[in-house]
Amino acid sequence: MSERWWQRSVVYQVYPRSFQDSNGDGIGDLKGITSRLPYIAELGADVIWLSPVYQSPNDDNGYDISDYQAIMEEFGTMEDFDEMLAEAHRLGLHIVMDLVVNHSSDEHHWFVESRKSKDNPYRDYYIWRDPKDGGAPNNLGSCFGGTAWEYDEASGQYYLHLFSKKQPDLNWENEKVRDEIFTMMDWWMQKGIDGFRMDVISLISKDQSFPDYEPDASGFGNHRECANGPREHEFLREMNRRVLSKYDCITVGECPGVGIEEAKEYANIDGSELSMVFEFDHVSVDVDPDLGRYGKVVPLDLPKLKSILSSWQTGLQGKAWNSLFWENHDQPRVVSRWGSDATEEFREKSAKMLGTCLHMLQGTPYVFQGEELGMTNYPWTSADEIVDCESKGNYLHFVKEGILPEAEAFDVLRQQTRDNARTPMQWDASEMAGFTTGTPWRPVHPNHTTVNAETELADPNSVFHYYQKLIALRKQYDIITNGSFELLEADHPDLFVYTRTLGDEKLLTVCSFSGKPVAWKMPAAFAAAETLISNYGEIRTDAEELRPYEAYVLRIAE
Repeated sequence: MSERWWQRSVVYQVYPRSFQDSNGDGIGDLKGITSRLPYIAELGADVIWLSPVYQSPNDDNGYDISDYQAIMEEFGTMEDFDEMLAEAHRLGLHIVMDLVVNHSSDEHHWFVESRKSKDNPYRDYYIWRDPKDGGAPNNLGSCFGGTAWEYDEASGQYYLHLFSKKQPDLNWENEKVRDEIFTMMDWWMQKGIDGFRMDVISLISKDQSFPDYEPDASGFGNHRECANGPREHEFLREMNRRVLSKYDCITVGECPGVGIEEAKEYANIDGSELSMVFEFDHVSVDVDPDLGRYGKVVPLDLPKLKSILSSWQTGLQGKAWNSLFWENHDQPRVVSRWGSDATEEFREKSAKMLGTCLHMLQGTPYVFQGEELGMTNYPWTSADEIVDCESKGNYLHFVKEGILPEAEAFDVLRQQTRDNARTPMQWDASEMAGFTTGTPWRPVHPNHTTVNAETELADPNSVFHYYQKLIALRKQYDIITNGSFELLEADHPDLFVYTRTLGDEKLLTVCSFSGKPVAWKMPAAFAAAETLISNYGEIRTDAEELRPYEAYVLRIAE
C-alpha cells in the first residue's frame, strides 16, 4: 500500500457555532474561523474538518440542511467561505466539509415539493409509505426519541426520519437523488475543498421492505438496524467513481453499526469507497447496552476499551485505515469522561495521558476544538439548560415513559449531552473567554479563567504544547504511521500498554488511567530507551509504580 498524504495527517474539528464569533452576535462564524487559522497551524494539525456551514433552519445545529450550496446566514457569506478556504490553503491547511446526505431539512425545496402531493416530481426524493395496520409502516425509532415515522395528514402517508422529524431521510434508491448529490459534491470539490466527512453515511441504503425489528429499551427498533443496507456499497462506489476518484481528497464516513469486517470494505486500501470510517464501539464502553447512551452510564471497563481498540488496530492492519478519536461534537469531553477534572493537576495529567494513548496508535487522529487544551464538561444544574435535540429528546422520553426517575435521567443527561462539546472555545480569561463580545449562544465554562488558549500557549508545559509535540512526533517517525500494533497487559484494570514495531525499531506506550499510583515495572528491554514524550517530564526507570495518570512513550532501535 503506497502511503497517502492523509495517513500522516492530524485532523482538527471545528464546530463553527462555538469556535469564534467575529461580529458580537454570540454565534461563531466563518470570519472568526479565518482569524484563528494560525492557531490551528501552530498546533501542527494539517486538516480542518468543518461541521456544517450550509443554509439550515438549525433544528439540529446545521445537520438539517435546506440548501447545500449556500452558507448559513449566521455564519456569513460564500465570499467569507472562499476567503477562509484561501487562507487555510496559504497556511498549508486542508479543508474537509461535513456532507449530510442521509437526510435533508424539511425546509429544503426538494421536501417542500415532495410533500405537496403523491404525484409531485419530487415525491420520490424521500421515503414515503402507506400506514400499516392503521399506524406507522414499521417500528423503527428515531435517534432523537420516539417513532422514526411522521404522519402527513394531507396525503395520508408517513415519511421516514431516522433523526428529527425536521430531517426527512433522502431516498437513495432514486437515481435523480444520487445525481443531485454527486453534482453538489463535485461543485464543492471544484471550489477547492479537500474532502468530506460523511454524516451517518452507513445508513443511506434501507431495506425497502421495511420490516419490524427487535425493539430496544426505547420500545422501538434501533435506527442502526438500517446500517449496511443492501445497496450501501454500490452507492458509495458510484459516489467514488463519479466524484471522489477525480480528486486527491480525504474522506471519512461516520458509520454507526459498522464493525471491523464491514470497515474493510468501506475503507478498503483499493480506494474504491472511502479513506476511513468512524466507528463507535470504543465510545460505547461506558454505556448500558440495554438502555443506551442516555439511559445509563457505567464505569469505564478499561480491558474492554483496550480489547476494542486493539481489535481495530490489528483487524485493519494492511487492509484498511483507522480513524482515531476520543471527542467530537457528539461526544462529551474525554477528560471528564475517562480522565479527571477533579483537580487542575489531574485534569492536565489525564488530558496528556489520553492524548498519548490515542496519538501513538495507527490511524489518522482527530482533535476536537478545545481537546488540545483539556477542556471539560460543563457543570449543568438543570435539564432546562440543555438545548441539544438528541439528548433532550431522549431524556424526555425516558422520564415520560417511566423508564428512569427524573433525577437519574438528568444525571445521565448531564454527563452525556452533546452540549458538553458545544460550549464556546476558551481563548482567554476574559468574561466571554475571547469567544464573543456579545452573549454566547451556549454558556462559557466557568473554568475558562484557567483553561484557555492564551494561558496554555504561554506555558511550555501545557496540554496544548503536549498535543503539539504528539503531532510533531507523528510527522517525524514512520513507525507511528506504519508500525504494527501489539497490546500488552490486556487484562490490567488500570493500564493501557502497547508496542508499535517497524523493522528493528520499537515503541512502547504506557498509559495509566488511574488517579492513584499503580504498580508497574518497566520492561528491562526498554531500560535504556529514548524517551519520546512523558507527561511527567522525566522517566523513573527504576520505579516500581506509575504516578497518577502517568504516560510516556519510549523508543528503541537496534
